[in-house]
Amino acid sequence: MSDDTVAAKMPLKDPELADSTTLNGNGVDEEKAEAETPPPEKEIPPEEGVAGWMCIFGAFFSIAASFGFLNAVGVFQTYYEQTLLKDYTPSDISWIFALQLSLMWLPGPFFGRLVDSYGPRLVLIPSSIACVFALGMTSLSTKYYQFILAQGLVYGLGAGGIFTTSFVCSGQWFVRRRGLAIGTAAAGSSFGGIVFPIFLNRVLEEVGFAGMVRYSALFVGILLASSCLLITARLPRKEWNPKLNWIDFSLFKDPAFASYTVGAYLVMWGLWSPFDFLPTMAESQGMSASLSLYLISIINAGSFPGRIIPAHFADKLGFFNMMVFVSFLTGVSILCLWLPFDTHPSHAGLIVFGVVFGFVSGAYVSLLMPCAAKSGKLETLGQRFGTFQSVIGIASLTGLQIMGAILETKSGFRGMQIFSIVSILVGTGSMGVARYILGKSSQTFKV
Repeated sequence: MSDDTVAAKMPLKDPELADSTTLNGNGVDEEKAEAETPPPEKEIPPEEGVAGWMCIFGAFFSIAASFGFLNAVGVFQTYYEQTLLKDYTPSDISWIFALQLSLMWLPGPFFGRLVDSYGPRLVLIPSSIACVFALGMTSLSTKYYQFILAQGLVYGLGAGGIFTTSFVCSGQWFVRRRGLAIGTAAAGSSFGGIVFPIFLNRVLEEVGFAGMVRYSALFVGILLASSCLLITARLPRKEWNPKLNWIDFSLFKDPAFASYTVGAYLVMWGLWSPFDFLPTMAESQGMSASLSLYLISIINAGSFPGRIIPAHFADKLGFFNMMVFVSFLTGVSILCLWLPFDTHPSHAGLIVFGVVFGFVSGAYVSLLMPCAAKSGKLETLGQRFGTFQSVIGIASLTGLQIMGAILETKSGFRGMQIFSIVSILVGTGSMGVARYILGKSSQTFKV
């Protein structure tokens, strides 16, 4: 080996003499290559696992405190009609809960993008504080506009942030058994719907309305504090893209998505009539005030298995197949088990209706978003969710108002029930069209 070769291979000792550029064996600038190499992506945790199920439990608590508390609207509707807001019509009063329900869906695209870009706690913590604050203000309210602002607007916005965050993070942790996981999280709304009507009625008798709402704020605060600790995101955060469209109505050119969205809109129109007006009807037929309010708990007791069992079978049989089936049964349950008792009152019959309707309507709610996810291409998933949630938000805002207005006419409860039946069954037919289109395009029965 020559001296020149040895000298070339020896490192230079003097930094002043050494070239600042270091080449590898291929003659590539190593420092430049290292600078240009993108940093390794954060490793994604495995699917499910302890963290995944902890997230599901946290989502269960948060949905119990948001959607579950909203399931107790019948308690507030009946109380407001008889006391604080007795000078207002049922339709006027239902605006409080229609606004609350609508805001569970309308801001969903915004909250979902915040979760994707900044993590769940940025949304969960302020939303939880908003819910507790709203209930505190509701306990001080005496006028109609105050209930609209506190219980309708502020609580609705807070509950919307919690609701969206819970489902986004739950869906990240589960892929193969997503139906079971989402159904388990959604069962939190049934748990809240069972507990809150009983809780509210008992506490109302002991400490009055203001004390009842403040104790509810404490209960809700404990549930939401637990959820803030348990809910985590599995996927890495995405950079905020201000140019990304949140809502894209051109997606309605896809016949499957358009048919499913129209069907879901119509079903949602008629879905909430028992939750809001069944206690009032039962009490007008001679049922005791306490038992009539417990009908809400009975509906939600039926919906608890309804959230989980059909969602589990949907993983095996197809989400659209199960969705069309349970939506049809929801309309039939009102037709066969509620409508007849308008002219032939039966307390036992109303209880049976509550259990059956709770099961099938609970299944509908738990399958709503998974079917939206499967109604189009993966590339448009974010815009499709945003567009779909906006439509459902409008349905939630208008459905209770229409039924409340019908209730004030001569047709009364019967007219309201018929509206619900027709709306749900026509909506089921539209979703059946979506199922047919998707099945034909995929050449499979499992849709």
